[in-house]
Amino acid sequence: MPTAASGGVTVWFVGSTPAGDRLYRERRALAEGGPDGVPPDPAGTAVRELLAGRPQDPDYRTDWPAGVALRGPVTHADGVFTVDLAPPGPLPGPAGLALQQLVQTVQSTTGVGDPVQVLVDGRPASTLLGVDVSRPLTAEDPLVVRALVQLDDPVEGALVGSPVAVSGEAAVFEATVVWAVRDPSGRTVRSGFATTTEGQTFAPYRFEVPLAAGTYDLVVSEDDPSGGEGRAPMTDTARITVR
Repeated sequence: MPTAASGGVTVWFVGSTPAGDRLYRERRALAEGGPDGVPPDPAGTAVRELLAGRPQDPDYRTDWPAGVALRGPVTHADGVFTVDLAPPGPLPGPAGLALQQLVQTVQSTTGVGDPVQVLVDGRPASTLLGVDVSRPLTAEDPLVVRALVQLDDPVEGALVGSPVAVSGEAAVFEATVVWAVRDPSGRTVRSGFATTTEGQTFAPYRFEVPLAAGTYDLVVSEDDPSGGEGRAPMTDTARITVR
């Protein structure tokens, strides 16, 4: 079974954007070991976090209905992950981004891009949430399903020192990420630009900003080359406290 890609798990949630609902990720630490010394199941842990539907960021949510449980460890064999779910009853559609949440969560946590076969109560299912799941599910084009700007660190509610190190990933025009720091009244106290390592595809960015002690809203967004003529830029935010 593949191990966690970065010593933790990655859980994908749903957020509203000017282009419709998109996926945003949250990275979480993975506890050492497991009950009775059983090695941890990173993908299973991530899927359980997903199904629990408790994102740290209040701007995120899950498209999974309440009550769906994972029946056992996520397994990986012959190039396919298998996830065995136990729903509380029939789950009618629409699925929204629920199944892509599941696929992206398993693949991101393990660092392996293999498809995901969904079982229901231990048996192959034909449909789930109104979607054909008879064949293994693959990840859709990230430019279509992911928010184009992702803020990974600091996370929502973080207590940080100054200068604040900010990092994430974005797929933006001319590799330009726009950022702003606002106080609780909404006044912008700092702003600027950062660049990703590559434009028009998902690539990392990083910058630092000095801030006095206090609580702030950190906002990162796409640049708007249309000057307001096109759709509004996608953003990601986090409320942080600087000590």
